[in-house]
Amino acid sequence: MTKYPAIEIIGAPGSPYTRKMIALLRYRRIEHTVHWGDPGQLLQARGLPKPKVALLPTLLVHQSDETEVLIDSTPIIRVLDTQFKNRCLRPKSDPALALIDSLIEDFADEWGTKLMFHYRWNFQADIDLCAHTLPLGMAPQLTNDQAMQFGKTFAERQIGRLRYVGSNETTAPIIEAAYQRLLTLLDALLEQQRFFLGNRPGAGDFAWFGQLSQLALYDPTPRQLAGNIAPRLVAWTSTMEDLSGLEVTENQWQSTDQLKAMLKPLLSEIGAVYTPLLLANATAVAEGQPRWQAEIAGAVWEQDTFPYQAKCLQALQDEYGKLTTLQQRSVMELLAGTGCQTMFEGAPVAKIKATAPER
Repeated sequence: MTKYPAIEIIGAPGSPYTRKMIALLRYRRIEHTVHWGDPGQLLQARGLPKPKVALLPTLLVHQSDETEVLIDSTPIIRVLDTQFKNRCLRPKSDPALALIDSLIEDFADEWGTKLMFHYRWNFQADIDLCAHTLPLGMAPQLTNDQAMQFGKTFAERQIGRLRYVGSNETTAPIIEAAYQRLLTLLDALLEQQRFFLGNRPGAGDFAWFGQLSQLALYDPTPRQLAGNIAPRLVAWTSTMEDLSGLEVTENQWQSTDQLKAMLKPLLSEIGAVYTPLLLANATAVAEGQPRWQAEIAGAVWEQDTFPYQAKCLQALQDEYGKLTTLQQRSVMELLAGTGCQTMFEGAPVAKIKATAPER
């Protein structure tokens, strides 16, 4: 019987979620191998079931004689925290802080991908680079003609999907202003401490690394902006790639009280751009509306309804609901005045059936 490492990850170099998961596996010192390519081919060759939704990355988790096929990075992190006890990403001793980590991670995964997707497929220099190089990251043996044709088809498909992330002529200024604000505030945060929640990384750090591995290190237009506005953040993104040598202890997390001043700019940004999006989208899903409008950062945002993001809000509300009264008070004191508190006020959103991201 072939012996596989604990984890096999199948993904692409240009996938923020793939880069997120590889970096956190390195940090956690979990034995793993990486396959660059199409998950479907490897799953078929192994006789393993394909997930309902094809996503990058796909993880094969080997436990005893069982192999579990997993997609969607956030629940995967929770599975890993259960199965592998060393160097966990969630603050075990402070559930209130763990919720803040979940919020920052969700912001990166769902809002950060809008920034990344917009810059990658909205500017000609970025389209040209990614169309020419990303296919070769998956299959370097393609001939030049094959790579060009594959890249052209891939780019056309991705450009056609801009509407799903809400990128259009109306929202472009909102997205681009938000990216530049984010560069500034994250650079300032990292001037005060090494990671978002203290001196050891959480899931939110790895989620933002994934998006910034493309925005700040690869795609030319956002990369130039990052270099000009946030050199510290660019350097941080480079080091996040491999933190396997970082020694950490549980007391390296800051408390919610200690983080109030440092996190306020980031949480206020989440409250300004992501909170209204989540709430408007969840309402549209609950009411069966195919599109919705909301005011985001002082401008009108309109996009197709996205059931998975309603599930994201529901998951955050569920996590908040499991906190003790004292822990909830600690969260709300940290979020006060940022706009994020409205996610957790009032009744939860209707239960949403969405088993995987529709990315």
